[in-house]
Amino acid sequence: MKLAILGGGGFRVPLVHGALLGDRGAGRVTRVVLHDVDAGRLRAVSRVLGEQAAGVSDAPEVITTTDLDEALRGADFVFSAIRVGGLEGRAHDERVALAEGVLGQETVGAGGIAYGLRTVPVAVGIARRVARLAPDAWVINFTNPAGLVTEAMSHHLGDRVIGICDSPVGLGRRIARVLGAQPDEAWIDYVGLNHLGWVRGLRVAGQDQLPRLLADPALLGSFEEGRLFGADWLRSLGAIPNEYLHYYYFNREAVRAYQQAERTRGAFLRDQQENFYAGTADPDASALELWDRTRAEREATYMSENRETAGAGEREADDLSGGYEKVALALMRAIARDERATLILNVRNRGTLSPLDEDAVIEVPCLVDANGAHPVSVDPLPGHAVGLVCAVKAVEREVLAAARSGSRATAVKAFALHPLVDSVSVARRLVDAYTAVHPGLAYLGR
Repeated sequence: MKLAILGGGGFRVPLVHGALLGDRGAGRVTRVVLHDVDAGRLRAVSRVLGEQAAGVSDAPEVITTTDLDEALRGADFVFSAIRVGGLEGRAHDERVALAEGVLGQETVGAGGIAYGLRTVPVAVGIARRVARLAPDAWVINFTNPAGLVTEAMSHHLGDRVIGICDSPVGLGRRIARVLGAQPDEAWIDYVGLNHLGWVRGLRVAGQDQLPRLLADPALLGSFEEGRLFGADWLRSLGAIPNEYLHYYYFNREAVRAYQQAERTRGAFLRDQQENFYAGTADPDASALELWDRTRAEREATYMSENRETAGAGEREADDLSGGYEKVALALMRAIARDERATLILNVRNRGTLSPLDEDAVIEVPCLVDANGAHPVSVDPLPGHAVGLVCAVKAVEREVLAAARSGSRATAVKAFALHPLVDSVSVARRLVDAYTAVHPGLAYLGR
């Protein structure tokens, strides 16, 4: 079975490869094609994978290419994890927004909109080529903003594109651990959009254990989201939010912390990864050991400004091991082998959430089999969540419309309608600034 990884020179590719090395049985991936526009990054990651596979006799064959069509032809699965504009582009997204006093995070607020505007046209082009060159392939999208990009690709691939994210998995795992339950034996009632969701229940043997958690301040203070949001706020919500909702619920504090930081997150990752990729050129150094050290630092500093603002302390050791590669592997196995699984995924709504239309991509538990991912019916959202989900989905639709039409006015509308952008005048200045620094936004007219 052939897996094409787009963004194959990306830093997190070894996580996916490591998961594949441990997979056994029929229907496993036997050939991995890494595609990237940067041949140097492909060489670096290929070195890491070679060291990872040392001693594994049946490791998948790994091929690298800068030819997208070559990567796609004959693929059974396509894993998309591209970054249009690179980490320098992310750093620009953050700085431009923070200069206007609004959030510039990669997927939330102004930064997420800018990233989406330059990524959607590229993702749509990929979707069209997949439909032409590998019409039977399943596309697993991890490219951010994951929900928005998955929805853009679904217009050309239908239900054969499925978005994944490790945030809900990590949240569910932490809650289960605190409650003394095995994550694999718990049903996680999670609902929302990508990076905008809530755990509303965690059932073990048919019993919802979340009320016990919400009633116990000591338990709430024993895991990351409990410390990040505070016990009183979580009890008010009656749910545990995805960590990214900290940018909404504590926006002023988050913006201040990011403005005061020595470097933005994008600038930190850019500098860190430049050192990693340069270091892999040393033939006497272990590329895998260098990657491991770099990854550990990356994970330990994730959302560090938010945790510092909330006094949440350091990340738990169990939360430093990633997770999206496990979701990707479980998804591929369920489809390729018809091994039914329940996973939290980004899929088309299909009537699951009544405030949104059929084609809106949402993030909910899904039953997965050989026919793909099927969203599970969920209870209606509470009023506070309905407002936020509908507002952000409306913004995503304006981003899609701007990417389709090239309309600058529609791009301004996307920024202005976002709950974390507080002025139409700010929205106009953001569009002016982003188009000035991003060649990928040259398509937006006047």
